[in-house]
Amino acid sequence: MTVNVAPPAIDSTLDKFDSVDEKTKILNQLLRHTQVTKDFDLLKFAAAASRQLQHLNNPAPDTDTRLISSPYNDPPHLLDLNRLDTQNRLLSLALASFRPIRDDYATAAYLDSFNWQEVFNLVKAYSDAEGHEWTTQAFYVVEFRSVLNPGIDQDRLHALDAYSHQEATTSGGLLKYWFGTANEKRQNLATCIWRSREDARLGGLGPWHAKARAAVREMYETIVFTTMRLEIADGVKGWKISGWQEEGHVQKH
Repeated sequence: MTVNVAPPAIDSTLDKFDSVDEKTKILNQLLRHTQVTKDFDLLKFAAAASRQLQHLNNPAPDTDTRLISSPYNDPPHLLDLNRLDTQNRLLSLALASFRPIRDDYATAAYLDSFNWQEVFNLVKAYSDAEGHEWTTQAFYVVEFRSVLNPGIDQDRLHALDAYSHQEATTSGGLLKYWFGTANEKRQNLATCIWRSREDARLGGLGPWHAKARAAVREMYETIVFTTMRLEIADGVKGWKISGWQEEGHVQKH
């Protein structure tokens, strides 16, 4: 069941800081992950990761540069913002507020399932706060639609997913990973937002990804991968998500 509790917006809170340097410093200093919940439902459905930025209202001395970028709130799963350039960092911060906005996300249209406009409003707010002029950039998105086999080993499924995510995080290019909770028909949705397709390729080369691929028939009745292109226009004046195109062909896996 979706937990429809969105975190408070923080873009307007930046207005109380007078200088670009102050705003940049604040955006680069996150509450430590230990001060944020590990509750999967809150991280999935209430965008609890965005609470790392809530110290804007009450600056805290105990800060970090590692962002909770998935439902896993443990050090091996955290995204190190110091490894990212400005635009990838700003999008990652905005994606901390990423959450589904409907209960039937497992079967609903991808674009209708999440709070995309809220995320891009935050990208604009954070860009403005840092005095950064956003230039058009494309990102690589993967959508996973699945139906689990009945009676699977849930602990094994969790291990395959968690360790695969650690591998992907180590690669440095995975900006956001989100997965839902399977419904009564064992249907689910997961998604990844990568810096680039090459990052996604490199992030999937590890041994746990190999184990996960080998376990597909054991774990899933069906699983469908769709690759997409997210483009955010100059000045964050527009955005679109479309089928991934390469050499004139739309790629869907």
